[in-house]
Amino acid sequence: MYMKLLYIGDVMAEMGIRAVEQLLPQIVSTEAIDFIVAQSENVSEGKGMSLADYDRLRAAGVHAFSGGNHTPTKVELYPLLENPEAPVVGPLNMQECPGPGHKIVIQGQLRVLVVSLLGSIVGKQAGIAVENPLQAIDTLLTVVPRGSYDVSVVNLHGDFSSEKVVMAHYLDGRISLVVGDHWHVPTADAELLPQHTARITDVGMCGSLDSSLGVTFDSIIPRWRDGRQTRNELETKGRSQFCAVLVDVDELTGDARSIRQIRQVW
Repeated sequence: MYMKLLYIGDVMAEMGIRAVEQLLPQIVSTEAIDFIVAQSENVSEGKGMSLADYDRLRAAGVHAFSGGNHTPTKVELYPLLENPEAPVVGPLNMQECPGPGHKIVIQGQLRVLVVSLLGSIVGKQAGIAVENPLQAIDTLLTVVPRGSYDVSVVNLHGDFSSEKVVMAHYLDGRISLVVGDHWHVPTADAELLPQHTARITDVGMCGSLDSSLGVTFDSIIPRWRDGRQTRNELETKGRSQFCAVLVDVDELTGDARSIRQIRQVW
């Protein structure tokens, strides 16, 4: 028996939320999606996710939320991160992030293990204490019984393409989908690995297309051109984009059978 899993890239601020609200119901209907995970570390004004925005995305159809380095920004989210029944996770290997870093989210009869990991360089640049992501996922998979979930998703929120590629191959045959995020730019390498793990180096983002990863060019260019310290200003105009991957998974074995990128611009 097969199920369809949709992983939505970084939802970046208000334009990202609106992109999900506008497109997700249509995609769910057209593609007959069974389970949806969204990367949520940039949802509210670009940093973290407020409870109000969590409610908006849940109403749009998102079942679970993965995390990244900005996940602990919103203190109001901590009760959901710490609640084993709430479908929100922060990075497993980020020491200062509340919660276990993984959840088994139940949707109908389907049990989905959702795990977030933080890439090595992201944490070090921000002065965050980060455990080795390969060792962290190894430890987790030894203590979470395979029979307790049907399908599994691991996101690696990181900067190094090599680290994201290595993670997917390392988990080939053990995880249904290994997806990279944090770049906000989709890569063209979605594939099915030999032991039936689906992977992509970076899924991209939802939000402003005519921007620097969701931030206005006017606030970014002086930084690159003149070396000035500038404040990020979120883009609120121009074209929108929606980036995700759609994966077919065998519910009985957890094996992925196909992966396809979805990218819409308007």
